[in-house]
Amino acid sequence: MSATASSAPSRNILVIGAGELGMPVLRNVVRRASPAPEASVDVLLRSNTIDSTTPAKQRNVAEIRALGVGIVQGDLVGQSIDELAAIFAEYDTVIGCTGITAGVETPMKVAQAALQAKIPRYFPWQFGVDFDVIGRGSPQDIFDSQLDVRDLLRAQHDTEWVIISTGMFMNYLFEPGSGMVDLPNHTVNALGSPDTAVTVTTPEDIGALTAEILFEEPRIRNEIVYVAGDTITYRQVAETLEAVLGRPFELAVWTESSLMNELANDPDNMTRKYRAVFAQGRGVAWDKSDTFNERRSIPTTTLREWAQQNLVA
Repeated sequence: MSATASSAPSRNILVIGAGELGMPVLRNVVRRASPAPEASVDVLLRSNTIDSTTPAKQRNVAEIRALGVGIVQGDLVGQSIDELAAIFAEYDTVIGCTGITAGVETPMKVAQAALQAKIPRYFPWQFGVDFDVIGRGSPQDIFDSQLDVRDLLRAQHDTEWVIISTGMFMNYLFEPGSGMVDLPNHTVNALGSPDTAVTVTTPEDIGALTAEILFEEPRIRNEIVYVAGDTITYRQVAETLEAVLGRPFELAVWTESSLMNELANDPDNMTRKYRAVFAQGRGVAWDKSDTFNERRSIPTTTLREWAQQNLVA
């Protein structure tokens, strides 16, 4: 990559996916790119999303068009690396927002396509925990595939990369399937111990911070950037909910050993894999004072604020 290409600002941007994270990223990237008349933002969507009759997807597509975002049809699973690379080659920046729903192999496939296209800048789907600190061989085997992507990106010098570590999506704490907060039974189930910490950030804040990181000057390159809405222990989660909702919350503990036993009896269960990793408490939390948003004095939603906005009738 030439020095000119390396130093050029992101102007021709492709966001992959328009789901829970993709939509906030699109809204904020368009907002930050709008002062530059030569900037353009497109989104890669599957045909069944573009043509969907599902109301939620129809609303997203309508909003995408209203934002002035171009829609590019593509399929990370169905298309080959060569086909994806041909799409990516039209852009100077690609931001992956599809999560892991497309399969364990997809993050590597997309990264290979990005490098083959020799795009100047790539933001892979790494929005989550600190895979380097967690290391290989953790209870969540998907994390090994994310480490493979990091190794691939670090081993080359043609494409700049930026990884954004966000911790857990804040709303996932309250998803019934996660089991961490059981609102109907006024219980917080601590993974590991009451004092195990977890970093949580809302998708809306991640979208806003991704746009700020994208356009940050001097340019961020080949770096892991940490952001956080809040870093909080499970004990503090219970205390926060008691204060906001005005009722007592029981604090139960799901120990690492018990969660590992459950996983051993149900080894393909994705939720049990995540619970076991978070119970280990390694690479899932970092000090908010050391984050990009705190250093730039960018406000983010705390757990207390989220609870007040979403849980108080």
